[in-house]
Amino acid sequence: MNKKKFLIPLILSFNLYAYAENYEVKMLNQGSEGYMVFEPAVLKINKGDTVTFKATDAAHNSASIKGMIPAGADEWNGRLSQDISVTFNVEGVYGYQCTPHMMMAMVGIIEVGHNQSNLESAKATAKKIKAAFVMNQERLDKYLSQL
Repeated sequence: MNKKKFLIPLILSFNLYAYAENYEVKMLNQGSEGYMVFEPAVLKINKGDTVTFKATDAAHNSASIKGMIPAGADEWNGRLSQDISVTFNVEGVYGYQCTPHMMMAMVGIIEVGHNQSNLESAKATAKKIKAAFVMNQERLDKYLSQL
């Protein structure tokens, strides 16, 4: 009887990860949204899904933006011109950037699990950082409004 209580939840947890999706986001010099973009720039995914940021064009990376990820979530900081895969295990809103092209508003947003509990704090951080954008000042607000 005790084995069943242990094995059933264990088997169910493996099934959840078997259905996790892997999404691809390209890091581009030019895309449908203009120059220096992630494509797609806004994603809505489920907890446990993975996003692979593809170094389609050189000299880009993907890095989480401090103050724009949920509490308890892991930050990430990919290397230039290298793919990076990130698994999202904490629900909420995530903002990310290309570090060398942040001033050009090379940013993106991911919503995990239809959870917007940290949306207001993400918007407050966005308001601060977009002041440093030299172009596309509205891009981050536009992406956040798509959630």
